[in-house]
Amino acid sequence: MALFPFHLGVHPINWVGEDVKEHGDSTTFEQIVDDIQALGLKGTEMGRKFPTDIEVLKQELAKRDIQLVSQWKSVLFSDPAYRESELEAFRKHAQFLQQMGSKVISTCEVGGSLHFDPRRTPNETEIIPLDEAGWASLVEGLNAAGKIALEYGLKLTYHHHGGTAIETPEEIDKLMELTDPNAVFLLFDSGHALYGGAEPVEVLRKHYDRVAYIHLKDVRTDLLKQAKESGVDFVTCIRNGVFTVPGTGNIDFRPIVSELLDRKYDGWALLEGEQDPGKAPAREYAAKAIEYLSSLISEKESE
Repeated sequence: MALFPFHLGVHPINWVGEDVKEHGDSTTFEQIVDDIQALGLKGTEMGRKFPTDIEVLKQELAKRDIQLVSQWKSVLFSDPAYRESELEAFRKHAQFLQQMGSKVISTCEVGGSLHFDPRRTPNETEIIPLDEAGWASLVEGLNAAGKIALEYGLKLTYHHHGGTAIETPEEIDKLMELTDPNAVFLLFDSGHALYGGAEPVEVLRKHYDRVAYIHLKDVRTDLLKQAKESGVDFVTCIRNGVFTVPGTGNIDFRPIVSELLDRKYDGWALLEGEQDPGKAPAREYAAKAIEYLSSLISEKESE
């Protein structure tokens, strides 16, 4: 394995689905972290199979020399009625991550989302775009949450995400333009960038100065094209195998790796596949991704 100049980890969603519960549902926490250790990786995010007792979690990760890098935090800031309760929940989330030694919070607005917005009903079929009032409320909430994160030595990293109101390059641009650059940072996700219609490396280049965390996800573009043409939703895309880990889909990670090396990125980048581990075994696919990215680094360094 090439020496990675940034911190490389892997997301537990490769083993156990978060949005598609049947994916890897019988997999245990111990199997996930044992596999991560065997892969030689030192970082992961919180997963739904992980113990919630802080001392137990600390002990289990420490004995395998694994750092908890982050944990996803949904927010509903676009609706002012939820503001105070959401900020209170965000503070508790920040307290937990600080205790775990994390430095970033993966944060995503769920207002308008087909799958994640608690106000939506099961028979709806479309994302509801934010209106200007929703945007203003979201920005205000994110700026406030970002300041809370900083109180705990953390950075709020906004996760642009398929199936939500912030998924296209134009929406990412608008969010970055309107939010406080000292309080709101970006979680660059290569797979979600492509899903949202962007050229991934262009998002990385354009907003690099705000990027504080990275997910390296690949996309099977033939399956994505089929999904878009048939109008299926984001969760169905997961079930259909649209996403995979780097090197096993169709994104060319050369320019992405080159950009990270040229910019001397030294934060965390987590491998993420979000596919059925019964068809794509998580440890095996993570090893493929490590080998692929290692080859790109070696290629770049030999130029």
